[in-house]
Amino acid sequence: MHEYEPHAEESCPRPRPTPLYGAEFAADPGRVYDHLRGYGQAAPVELAPGVPATLVLGYEAALHVLRDPEAFPKDPRRWQRNIPPDCPVLPLMMYRPNCLYTDGATHARLRRAVNDSLQRLDVHTLREQVEHSAGELIAQFAHDGEADLVTQYARPLPILIFNQMFGCPGPLGERLAAGVKGIFDVVDAEKAYVELVQCLIELVALKRRRPGQDVASWLLQHPVGLTDEEAMYQLVILMGAGTEPEQNLIANALHLLLSDDRFAGDVSSGSLAVDDALDEVLWTDPPLANFGITYPVRDLTLAGTHLPADQPVVVSFTAANNDPATFSDQRAGNRAHLAWSAGPHRCPAQGHARLIAAIAIERLLDSLPDMDLAIPTDRLQWRPGPFHRALDALPVTFPALPTGPPAERGMW
Repeated sequence: MHEYEPHAEESCPRPRPTPLYGAEFAADPGRVYDHLRGYGQAAPVELAPGVPATLVLGYEAALHVLRDPEAFPKDPRRWQRNIPPDCPVLPLMMYRPNCLYTDGATHARLRRAVNDSLQRLDVHTLREQVEHSAGELIAQFAHDGEADLVTQYARPLPILIFNQMFGCPGPLGERLAAGVKGIFDVVDAEKAYVELVQCLIELVALKRRRPGQDVASWLLQHPVGLTDEEAMYQLVILMGAGTEPEQNLIANALHLLLSDDRFAGDVSSGSLAVDDALDEVLWTDPPLANFGITYPVRDLTLAGTHLPADQPVVVSFTAANNDPATFSDQRAGNRAHLAWSAGPHRCPAQGHARLIAAIAIERLLDSLPDMDLAIPTDRLQWRPGPFHRALDALPVTFPALPTGPPAERGMW
């Protein structure tokens, strides 16, 4: 039975929204979620100055929203008509003809092309690509005795893998990743989006001229007959999900492994269960903290909270995962979290994303088992933004490996 119904006239004004942007929220989002729970399973927030939304914090309420696209459609066009073009969150939230912003038959058609193209990826080849790329990146800093695992490892690795999976030339892939980062950071987001679109236009044109054995080419060749524009916008979402959140998943899991007493001892002993660490992060610190955005076409009430028509309803994957009403300490092997969303828009590449993260972490810890954080965990900086949970840097120290050709060391 649904926990929402048509909205009746409110007896009291809507509370002042809580901002989900700026350094204060980035530093301690848990405190903000705890405060918002005082409103119930959903609460009023601001995604940017003057951009109100409702944040869904309850696990059951989140499932209702994510599983009912009829009441909670994904198309933002009615909302964005009143949003100025320089709004910092608009580049991430604006309508595009891809499977994230559509429902019904259109979504099914676009999603079929994406699913089928991703399923053509060979898992063994992907594993080899991740291991090789991870090894190359590790070799660049293994002799230094110190590194920033965000800028030198977690950030460039997904770009290298994306370039291989999608047949994207390296320089173009770096420009694409820079565009995605700018959009998530909501800093110069409009300029970043323009650059992202230009890069993807170039990639689609390249794949039309010279198709290969890669996801971009398979999308363009799919029987549903995607136009160049449709193919480009499927690539927008695949690029966005395949680089920025993947980087955050790797970095957040490494942070957990290096800072949490439940895991830290296992890093040096070699008994580390990487899958357990990934499960913990996907529950407590998922790389997309708040997303699953929908836009109800009429006023509704969700678990007692008024949802204005055409205004964003954002699912807090982090808060819903940690809902006190459903919280459980048994998280190892428990995949009931919402980090990959739920319902018809559940992430189609979650298996690939998890595989890449697991191999990346295992490869790093096998090569440098004696890593330590270079600064206390409470001094780490988190990047501002309402949607992601992203470290700015993860500095570590370790015993420097001896220099010399790889063959002499038997490492790479």
